[in-house]
Amino acid sequence: MGKLFTTGLTGLVLIVSLFLIGVTVADVITSETTGSISEQELEQMTEETIEELSTYILIKDQLGKFIEIDGELKIEKIALWLSPLITQEIDVKQLTIQLNNGESVLFLAYSNNSVALGQYSLFENPIWNNINGSNFGFISIVDMDGSLANYDSFNDCSDNAYVVFKLPESMTLGKHEKITVTLFPSTGITRTVELKAPLPIKSVISFD
Repeated sequence: MGKLFTTGLTGLVLIVSLFLIGVTVADVITSETTGSISEQELEQMTEETIEELSTYILIKDQLGKFIEIDGELKIEKIALWLSPLITQEIDVKQLTIQLNNGESVLFLAYSNNSVALGQYSLFENPIWNNINGSNFGFISIVDMDGSLANYDSFNDCSDNAYVVFKLPESMTLGKHEKITVTLFPSTGITRTVELKAPLPIKSVISFD
């Protein structure tokens, strides 16, 4: 079912891309401008249109970890498993994450930290020492050519990584509290998820 969904969604993106490319070309042809457009300019416009539509990030998993804050168990660390929908290059340096708990809105910037999972547990990886509540980093799960760790980019649909961040103290989640997380790539389609804290029966939880 997952493969069928991904294939169908990929096909839909490509169909819409081709449609808009056709509209762009038709607009160029019917334009009243007196200038002419070179083949190189037309190719660039086509590439920009495809890029604008096809930058799409899948969220495969949503995890959090409870810690004790002022005598209450709250979720501070969050990890979202990301993967590109199709093979493309996504520069994570230009990714922005927005947090919204209904009272405050906060934007997180890339911390320039991307590491492999290695032998560490996800929430015990040393990268967390560089995550401070105003930034985010990546822990790669599958990155065959090291593009994320070495060049700060997803460049293949096989790339899989957790984007990790800490909630600032004013936004940590107690039981049943919610926060909306939105991923803004430099181009393309944004992704928004609502994370709700369950009962703190165990330390590491999976959001619904």
